[in-house]
Amino acid sequence: MFADRAKIFIRSGKGGDGHCSFRRELYVPNGGPDGGDGGRGGDLIFEVDEGLNTLSDYRHRRKYAAGDGEPGGKRRCHGKDGTDLVLYVPEGTVIKEASSGKVIADMSGSNRRQVVLKGGKGGLGNQHFATATMQVPKYAQPGQPARELEVCLELKVIADVGLIGFPNVGKSTLLSRVTNADPKIANYHFTTLTPNLGVVDLEGAKGFVMADIPGLIEGASEGVGLGHEFLRHIERTKLMINVVDAAGSEGRDPVDDIHKINAELEAYNPEIAKRPQVIAANKTDLIYDPEDDPIERLKKEFEPEGIPVFPISGATGKGVSELLYYVSRRLEDMDQTPVVFEQEYFPEDELIYEELPYTVSVEDGVYIVEGPKIEKMLGYTNLDSEKGFAFFQKFLKETGILDELENKGIQEGDTVKMYGLQFDYYK
Repeated sequence: MFADRAKIFIRSGKGGDGHCSFRRELYVPNGGPDGGDGGRGGDLIFEVDEGLNTLSDYRHRRKYAAGDGEPGGKRRCHGKDGTDLVLYVPEGTVIKEASSGKVIADMSGSNRRQVVLKGGKGGLGNQHFATATMQVPKYAQPGQPARELEVCLELKVIADVGLIGFPNVGKSTLLSRVTNADPKIANYHFTTLTPNLGVVDLEGAKGFVMADIPGLIEGASEGVGLGHEFLRHIERTKLMINVVDAAGSEGRDPVDDIHKINAELEAYNPEIAKRPQVIAANKTDLIYDPEDDPIERLKKEFEPEGIPVFPISGATGKGVSELLYYVSRRLEDMDQTPVVFEQEYFPEDELIYEELPYTVSVEDGVYIVEGPKIEKMLGYTNLDSEKGFAFFQKFLKETGILDELENKGIQEGDTVKMYGLQFDYYK
């Protein structure tokens, strides 16, 4: 099955903790601190793989994590860095933050590799905290935590021109005639359930990439049928060929069909509906009524709006060449910059405050501060020393805990409690 969407949970590696130890050797009675630093956590990276064309690899496995950094050791031994994890995706994949839908990365154009989540830095060993006045530091720095995120992967095909229209109007037949694509063709509604891409080569003119977008139906913009799954793939196209059954072989009116398709585009994304469009009046070889000329009706209705109408026959090839050369000329006059979705969500900024989560509550006049990172920091910090207490005060200030206490109305002399540690608050 063609897979063009997936939702996965990604996590970078945690930084290794710094080590707290002291040099202990024979004849060295007063060895100094020699705790090593923790290793860096692995990065979570997305990279384009030219050999992939679906997201099926992500349909059955949902969690991906880079390697954690190892803790530091004695004798200034540095912990091993965590292993980076590279996730391979097809070109055209857009990575979005799941809850907000904001774009994190568009893996197309020149963007072939992007670090989405950086691993946490390793913590410093106690060797770094020795000073002239504090020669026996009994604390080390914990490694930075991992960063985690739920993301949606969406594959949006990369093509200059998109073939749109109702099912069974001949889009696949046209694509197979003018490109090297080999779509499955049959006389059934919704035969095409996946986008097909092909390259149009023209003698004496610049070629282009054409995509057969699966057939639309009324209500597609509201998600009826597979509407959203299909409409997603025209978001990158610069020009659309609106293919219509001019002969009305299935009992539909071609003019009405064009209006309905454009109404679906407008409802889905007004910006897409404003892009240049060409009408390919297909199946002209099946028009038998000379009194009711559907081509003239189409031209009268849409050419005053600047939408040219080309009568063609995908089956016989009649009129196809004129259509393709016109499309090539229009593309030459258009902006050649590829349609790339700009980044809207920046994990480095959005997740910065998640590194040190905490809660501040008040019970019977006592301000209680809790949080896993606070508990861990207390375990690494020697509050009996002046240097250690200053280190912890700096931690409280940098994490915003002191500001939060003041927002809760704390006054000088009030009691603060943190996991068995209790002290009076003074500025």
